[in-house]
Amino acid sequence: MKQFYWGILLCLLSTNYLFGQVQDKDQQDKHTINGYIRDTENGEELIGATVYVKELGTGAVTNAYGFYSITLPTGEYQLVFSFIGYQDSIRSIDLTEDISFNLELVAEALLLEDLVVTGEEEDFNVRELTMSRNSVDPIQLKTLPALFGEPDLLKVVQMQPGVVAAAEGTSGFFVRGGSADQNLILIDEAPVYDPSHFFGLFSIFNADVIKDSELYKGGIPANFGGRLSSILDVRTKDGNSKKLSGTGGIGTMASRFMLEGPIKKNQSSFLLSGRRSYIDLFLMGSDDINKVYFYDLNAKINWRKNNNNRFFMTFYLGRDVQEFNDDGRFSWGNATATLRWNHLFNDRMFSNTSLIFSNFDYGLEIFDPIEGLDWTAGLQEVSIKQDFNYFINPQNQLSFGYHGTFRRFNPGRISPNAENSIFQLTQLDKMYALDHALYVGNEQMINDRLTLQYGLRYSIFQNVGPSTIYTYADPQDNVNIERIDSTTYGRFETIKTFHNLEPRVSARYLLNTNSSLKASYNRMIQNVHLMSNATVSLPFNTWRPSSPYLDPQRSDQIAAGYFRNMQDNTFEFSAELYYKWMRNLTDFADNANVFFNVNLAVEFRTGESDSYGLELYLNKKKGHLTGFVSYTLSRTDRQIETVNLGNVFPANYDRRHNLSVVGSYIFSERWTFGGNFVFNSGRPITLPVGRYEFDNYNLDFYSGRNEYRLPDNHRLDLSATLTPRKNQHRKWKSSWVFAIYNVYNRRNPFTVYTRTKQDDDGNIIGDGTEKEARLVSLFPVLPSVTYNIKF
Repeated sequence: MKQFYWGILLCLLSTNYLFGQVQDKDQQDKHTINGYIRDTENGEELIGATVYVKELGTGAVTNAYGFYSITLPTGEYQLVFSFIGYQDSIRSIDLTEDISFNLELVAEALLLEDLVVTGEEEDFNVRELTMSRNSVDPIQLKTLPALFGEPDLLKVVQMQPGVVAAAEGTSGFFVRGGSADQNLILIDEAPVYDPSHFFGLFSIFNADVIKDSELYKGGIPANFGGRLSSILDVRTKDGNSKKLSGTGGIGTMASRFMLEGPIKKNQSSFLLSGRRSYIDLFLMGSDDINKVYFYDLNAKINWRKNNNNRFFMTFYLGRDVQEFNDDGRFSWGNATATLRWNHLFNDRMFSNTSLIFSNFDYGLEIFDPIEGLDWTAGLQEVSIKQDFNYFINPQNQLSFGYHGTFRRFNPGRISPNAENSIFQLTQLDKMYALDHALYVGNEQMINDRLTLQYGLRYSIFQNVGPSTIYTYADPQDNVNIERIDSTTYGRFETIKTFHNLEPRVSARYLLNTNSSLKASYNRMIQNVHLMSNATVSLPFNTWRPSSPYLDPQRSDQIAAGYFRNMQDNTFEFSAELYYKWMRNLTDFADNANVFFNVNLAVEFRTGESDSYGLELYLNKKKGHLTGFVSYTLSRTDRQIETVNLGNVFPANYDRRHNLSVVGSYIFSERWTFGGNFVFNSGRPITLPVGRYEFDNYNLDFYSGRNEYRLPDNHRLDLSATLTPRKNQHRKWKSSWVFAIYNVYNRRNPFTVYTRTKQDDDGNIIGDGTEKEARLVSLFPVLPSVTYNIKF
């Protein structure tokens, strides 16, 4: 633990140094104005709202909790408070002392000529320091066509530049050459390990409760860590503190409802929402008594004790259930809870303290007198996060903090559930880990053109007991497995500790008022590993910590880009180049057994990967027609020891070309039309290329890993939203959404399998030794209807 305490000292010294460097000598002649910017309609804090000082040409932006702070010389100023989609508020301030000033902004009427689809300042694309970041607007999300009419955040994330979908209709995604487990997905700061329902057809995010979502692909700030490729930070609404309101929808596959309102007006509020699919209800009258359904529950309570203290409690529970007549039952799901305290120490020091719980588990039950069993597995973690923001002056904003997590990994337990079952109680060893991180960072405006963000994250990961670690004669031999020794560790006894430094640097240089250049470098460390060799994420995969047989995964990424706004900020354009190199990646030996394997350590293979690409993005924010076009040209190669004879091979998710076109058109006050078109190059696959006979068995001979590719896939989806005229004069408002998924019935390949060659009638051709490949497609043209309500 000595290194841990040295790390704390290092961060504290760095913090003190930065404080000393950026404090102004004439601080006694300056004062601070701070506060919260909120929506006047529902009291929600506005994330990313701007405070602009006209006289100085400088300003501040609200943080993730709607708080701003700006320190200025004594004097009189005009402050402009703004947020896109809201009316600007100009206030005159005589700053002779420190002031706490909260403000509520009024949403603009959604006139056609003034319509915008994002909650950011107009030139945010150019002036924002962070690059490789995409936001998903929750309003636009609901107007786009969706599979089975269910708005899906992750489906829209898949259409962002640099993001590749796992397969058509699924929620899995890959970012800049990283695998799906290398994305950290957060809901109100709590990590979610399986973000999908129905094996990926739907995501766990109910569109009605989403307040803000950010996808970080590069230039990741120092307060984020734990995954190699991306951070998807989703924050839910806090609950309407002004009045009782609600939304809901009845769709083709599922229905949802949300209720929010004040507990005590302007001081505390609640939010409660639920969603459930109902295919199983339609099947109740049939002879087939299989049940397949999922549900989500979201709940939130917040309380403003005073201007300096605010408390939040957030809960999420989601589950999938499949019952197979009387033969068995399969279920899996996530549960999260977050307790958060926002505290204002003084005019410039803001803190957020969070206690976080996250659970992912799955279970399989087979009801049989001979083969009956219960199989359970899961992962639980408890975290504490202490984050600080210090608003030193308009040129410097310091952030620092500590994150600590305890994880328990349960890779699997099988127990008999029938008296004569052939199964015996079998428990794979549970694993435990402590994960610490200290970080410090500063955002510094050097001059009117150049702004920097730099920081350092120090991570300490401890694989701890109780556990028994086995030593193998040859850890690379997964055929003739021989254990030669073992070491037993007690409770919280350290098995192995890993120390890593993660530097982060970003820069933005303004060329003029309409364009800028940006560049970034970041190192990311990942200490949890997904045990899977499938391209599509499955709920019965398990996770393991870094250990004597698994080193932490590491990635380094550099990126550079050109950003430009055009036609009075109507259009946003960006072009980014990136190169990412990843080391200590986890993979498996060819023909590895990853299912309930007590000697899984001998199946591990590590290697490296390189990914590089070009991302183009054009976004139209204003007018009748809004939307974006994104295109990614990329390549991702892997090289894993002993796999594919040690030769380089394309990653499972290497897709050369990815194009998305997304649009929403307001035709009138009653009709809004939406559409999206996607094109993706085919993903790599491994196929049998011949057959041979061994010991009277005919066996397949396979190609090199991922030597072939599936055909390209593309799809067009359309939607129309009808808002009745009577909505204008009633509190209860409604709308209809009509959508068509896969308009021209493209049979996109989902996977491929081989079978004995047959004729059109299913008869085997020849002697039965000749094979043929068959493509599997999931979705034909699918119409849907959704009825939405709001009050």
